[in-house]
Amino acid sequence: MITLLDNPAWEALSSRQKHFNCGSDTLKYFPAEVAPFIAMEKWDENDMQDLIKNIPAGRPFSFIAAIQKTLPPICRIIFTTPLYQMYCRVLKPFEDPGIAIRSLEVKDVPQMLTLTAKTKPGPFYERTIEFGNYIGIFNDDELIAMAGERLKVNGYSEVSAICTSHEHLGKGYASYLLSKAAERIIAEGDVPFLHVRTDNERAIEVYKKMGFEIRTKIDFAIFKKE
Repeated sequence: MITLLDNPAWEALSSRQKHFNCGSDTLKYFPAEVAPFIAMEKWDENDMQDLIKNIPAGRPFSFIAAIQKTLPPICRIIFTTPLYQMYCRVLKPFEDPGIAIRSLEVKDVPQMLTLTAKTKPGPFYERTIEFGNYIGIFNDDELIAMAGERLKVNGYSEVSAICTSHEHLGKGYASYLLSKAAERIIAEGDVPFLHVRTDNERAIEVYKKMGFEIRTKIDFAIFKKE
């Protein structure tokens, strides 16, 4: 069992991405402009008391973990959905659709924000690009597809923000970007993983064809302390 991935935000903020931690040693979270994730080691009663006492009020947070939990009443759930966590031990690369890709930079953030706002692949903010290794496809000067990396734990890197503008769906762009992102992760010695809504059957089948397999179901929710 790959227990590191059961609590990926905690593991990331405790190791390879600890420089992002704005909380404490027991209650960890990313800067609001980077990512919404907040994490605790066990999400047990002691952790919940820490959460009640020390979480900043009013700011929306997200948890992402394969750990059963019940948030205290002071924390209001805004949105929740089950996710599958998938990882890839043997990649089956997607065929090159014959279109150029390039690395995305800070200057591209306005277009990245526009694209993710339209396609809603998951949270993406002004500084999310600081996770690194974002790549995209352009039509003339317009960003029409992108993918990148997010949570990094020891031995594993998450592929995230996989999306294509609605006008260019069905051309294999997102699959190709996912394939290239996964290739990079594997070349660096990590195992790629990702999260997908359990009702997104089309995406799940595409990921399976590329060698990703479902590892576990993950709880995801957005909440804030009143």
